[in-house]
Amino acid sequence: MNVLAIGAHFDDIELGCSGSLKKHVEKGDKVILYVATSSGFFSPDHVRVRSDEIAMEEGMTAAGLIGAELMCGCFETLHLEFEDELNAQLVSIIEKEKIDLIYTHHKDDVHHDHAALAKASFHAGRHVPRILAYHSNWYQSDMRFSPDFYVDITDTWETKEAVIKAHKSEYERVGNAWIDYFKKEARNNGIVCGVELAEGFRCIKWLV
Repeated sequence: MNVLAIGAHFDDIELGCSGSLKKHVEKGDKVILYVATSSGFFSPDHVRVRSDEIAMEEGMTAAGLIGAELMCGCFETLHLEFEDELNAQLVSIIEKEKIDLIYTHHKDDVHHDHAALAKASFHAGRHVPRILAYHSNWYQSDMRFSPDFYVDITDTWETKEAVIKAHKSEYERVGNAWIDYFKKEARNNGIVCGVELAEGFRCIKWLV
């Protein structure tokens, strides 16, 4: 199986679905990570929080831990839009790599970049038989993220924690909140589906 995980920024994929991606790699599936933006950004008072170069370096480390190939769209952070250039990049990857399954953002995420990329993913992946939507933050919109598809990541949680921590520039800023939140969420998902730890997704489509 050829799997494409799509994220707006370096760290989104890792937070949202890296446990599942590691399982794909262990099964022998080909996994590609596509990160749409260069992911550097400034604080509201114009202090650089993360540079593009550091974001890329951290993303490469994380991809290596998963065992995935990394591709970057290099769009500007916080300015991602549903438009032709983005759609064309996604379609090109999907067709060239013969993608069977897409993981991407959910469309009601409050982050503008996330929501725009979700729309582009659904559009570009309209002929892909399987699409699952993840969330990569704890912010709520008026349409709450409610998973209806689960993947057991009990055996790959350690990899997920390692790839989250690989984003040192963000992890040092956010602290253990990321690990605490996503592990508790994985435990809750696990209770729902009868395993120790699970990632939850919205199933956009799943052709058998």
